[in-house]
Amino acid sequence: MNKLATKERAAILGMMVEGVSIRAISRMTGASKNTIVKLLADAGNACSEYQDRTLRNLPCKRIQADEIWSFVYSKQKNVPKEKRGKFGIGDVWTWTTICADTKLVPSWYVGMRDAASAHHIMQDVAKRLINRVQLTTDGFHCYLDAVDAAFGQQIDYAMLVKMYGTDPMGERNYSPSICLSAESRIIRGNPDREHINTSYVERQNLNIRMGVRRFTRLTNVFSKKVENHIHALSIYFMHYNFVRIHQTIRCSPAMEAGVTDRLWSLADMVRIVDELKVTQKTGASNA
Repeated sequence: MNKLATKERAAILGMMVEGVSIRAISRMTGASKNTIVKLLADAGNACSEYQDRTLRNLPCKRIQADEIWSFVYSKQKNVPKEKRGKFGIGDVWTWTTICADTKLVPSWYVGMRDAASAHHIMQDVAKRLINRVQLTTDGFHCYLDAVDAAFGQQIDYAMLVKMYGTDPMGERNYSPSICLSAESRIIRGNPDREHINTSYVERQNLNIRMGVRRFTRLTNVFSKKVENHIHALSIYFMHYNFVRIHQTIRCSPAMEAGVTDRLWSLADMVRIVDELKVTQKTGASNA
């Protein structure tokens, strides 16, 4: 790991966020799989720590939230009996939020599709905001108590409940479900009906499936460990928020939200990995 220069590590991180598998990265760069996995863990921890620390006091006004399914170790139906019921084996859900104006992803969480995860993501996003916001979620019932506990009366909250069906003329195994209807329901406050939608967060889910190889459907590419699954997402969101230029706003979401005043590079992502290592060593020495 220490033998790789900044440029080499930056290139590997760039491949990760573009959906290249670990084995393919190893073949393309000549780096061993163990080295790449070690970088994945180090960068994942650094990106998670940095964003948790800096994505605070955000000026967001309209937030959308959703959940995206994936699996770790094996599909749920194939999980061995002795491993059933353990988190990180079988179905895993990534809870995401996005600011409709700045396109920033202020908070995400990997867990199950249950009340505990809903409470965690809502509590986390609430503490990062400085304004009263308009929130839109899908019709998942666990959001109701979670939003109430996190925001109380200080929110304009609506659900967008969609009904889906199957295209009778399409390939059932591969074609996405068709949205038959969408009903907006005002839950709390006075949300602007014109902005009750989940289009941005649903598009973000597509971006995740395209950019994080572990989410690709109908392939043998998936996470074997939930820790690496989380690391890959941390790197992806760091790149999305700070490095990638969003076509709509013509800068990075972090710049649009005022979190940073410049466009980051992949080398900057490597820099925060090194900085976290120095901090950890200093802390260990002082202890």
